[in-house]
Amino acid sequence: MTPVVELIGVGRTYPGPPEVSAVREVNLVIEPGDYLSIVGPSGSGKSTLLHLLGLLDRPTAGQYLLDGRDVAGLGQGARAAARGGRIGFVFQAFHLLGRRSVLDNVMLSMLYQGVPRSQRRPRALAALDRVGLSARTDFLPTQLSGGERQRVAIARALSGEPSLLLADEPTGNLDQANAAGVMDLFDELHRSGLTLAVITHDEDVSRRAQRRVRISDGELSAL
Repeated sequence: MTPVVELIGVGRTYPGPPEVSAVREVNLVIEPGDYLSIVGPSGSGKSTLLHLLGLLDRPTAGQYLLDGRDVAGLGQGARAAARGGRIGFVFQAFHLLGRRSVLDNVMLSMLYQGVPRSQRRPRALAALDRVGLSARTDFLPTQLSGGERQRVAIARALSGEPSLLLADEPTGNLDQANAAGVMDLFDELHRSGLTLAVITHDEDVSRRAQRRVRISDGELSAL
């Protein structure tokens, strides 16, 4: 099958002075159904790699294939469409609207993805069911635990039916029990066939993945 993501000699250099090579000669393949963790300390280049993987930034060298399509040279609008339609994001901060219901928070994300109005509610309900929050659809985020709020954020990402779920420090704002619950959910999603890439500094989180790589000084190596 065609890889979901393939990075070929990808680099990202920021102009100086002094010039900074944040990511250097990265070769990475993420196959359908992979569960990959990218682990590295602060300053290792993992945030830059996240932005490149999520089409939030452009490489200055190399090639990026998303579902077999070269996206490195796409214009801004085409990149936004590829990002919105193929990549789901989960961040350390939940980024939920406090005065809107759980269901509304998930549905509103589809407005910007171009999902037809008639499909938004059923897709949001299906995503919330998938993360175990069917009984919380009318709750406000302030009425939920931290772990439940992160599950809403995951449902929001899943509602777009992405090729890749990209998670950036997804347990960073959670206590140990809620963090374990979110990682258990990632295990379940992986078993259902979802492709995941988790970027983290936490070795315990990274060990939950099927495959692990480390980034250090902008260079990627297998673990």
